[in-house]
Amino acid sequence: MSADSKQPQPPEDGAATTADSTSLLLSHARLTDGRTVDVRLVGNRIEAVGTAGSLTTVGARVDLAGYLLLPAAAEPHAHADTALSADTPGPVPYAPEEVQRRATEAALLQLGHGATALRAHVRIGDVHGLGPLEAVLQARRSLRGLADLTAVAVPRLLTGVAGADGLAMLRDAVKMGAGVVGGCPDLDPDPAGYVEAVLAVAAEHGVPVDLHTDGDDPARLARLAAMAGGLRPGVVIGPCAGLARLPTDTASRTADRLAAAGVTVICLPQGGCSGTELRGAAPVRLLRAAGVRVAAGSGALRDVANPVGRGDPLEAAYLLASLGGLPPREAYGAVSERAREAMGLPEVRVEAGFPAELLAVRGERLAGVLSLAYSRIVVHRGRVVARTSAVREYCDSAAALDLPRQARPERPPEPGSPPAGPDVRS
Repeated sequence: MSADSKQPQPPEDGAATTADSTSLLLSHARLTDGRTVDVRLVGNRIEAVGTAGSLTTVGARVDLAGYLLLPAAAEPHAHADTALSADTPGPVPYAPEEVQRRATEAALLQLGHGATALRAHVRIGDVHGLGPLEAVLQARRSLRGLADLTAVAVPRLLTGVAGADGLAMLRDAVKMGAGVVGGCPDLDPDPAGYVEAVLAVAAEHGVPVDLHTDGDDPARLARLAAMAGGLRPGVVIGPCAGLARLPTDTASRTADRLAAAGVTVICLPQGGCSGTELRGAAPVRLLRAAGVRVAAGSGALRDVANPVGRGDPLEAAYLLASLGGLPPREAYGAVSERAREAMGLPEVRVEAGFPAELLAVRGERLAGVLSLAYSRIVVHRGRVVARTSAVREYCDSAAALDLPRQARPERPPEPGSPPAGPDVRS
């Protein structure tokens, strides 16, 4: 017998057969085009997509019957150092261990919502120096394998004598591991000088730029667009709620300049963030009509800027559809495809060869999923990293008789308990 004949033959559908292969089969998943499919993941990639029941695996299997399978969401605008601090009495504590704890918990909350990649803004300078950034970078290391966290270094001042230290610290932050440089030029005495300094550091180190601005000054945005045009790997600004308060023709001309410069706008439908004081949301439809790339983030997650912030990308998409008038597919694209693009991440599709970054939500159609996004299964790098299951119960009544029932073992009621009604899994 030849050596070749001793090799095990692969199954007809091409499933991996090596004992150490990492594979996962997502079976009977519904796609947005109405198909029901099996999806096989090997490593951190989608290996195959076939009709339901057609694929096999030597690894684990997850039955997604009743779920809609989507590219995973991403969070392009979080604030890791202040997250979950709304209930803290007094000033926000910046001890490294406290920042690391909050940043880790916030990332896990957003992962449970479906965001497998997060971009977190972190203040540097003042009395805390680079301590908060180091804490967030430590949180990033502890989250490896669960979610991808990128830190944005946010100095307060960058111009004049007072800004010299901030500029040096910004360079140190990039050397430490900050993957993006940012800040809030609106708060500097020389906003144009601030932007110029950030762009110079970005060009020097080859990192992206992500700036906070309310966007209520069209001349300032025009200068930013002129300076940012052609910069690679690109410039992101947000939340730009002030654009909605400008006259329509002025806002349209400003949007045209941003589009021509290739600037991406991150809107925050769920509320503002600590870098801006005014409420409201960017004029998404106006920006999109001008050709501006628009993604959506969550902003503040239960800090002083938004004590009830959820950090939920599906809620952001819901608000874009419900209040912003976007079709559901475009609204979800703002928190998935467009968000990933703004963060410089590879595209995700439920097709062979694409990254295995997926979100399964109970429901049949995207509109229903954005309306009632309760039960979720999150896949990062080819494995299930988070599950959320919601069960709704009703008492017995004629109105509830035709509701779908969640199967569960029958057991006699406890003495004195009310009659059990049908369960509905959301």
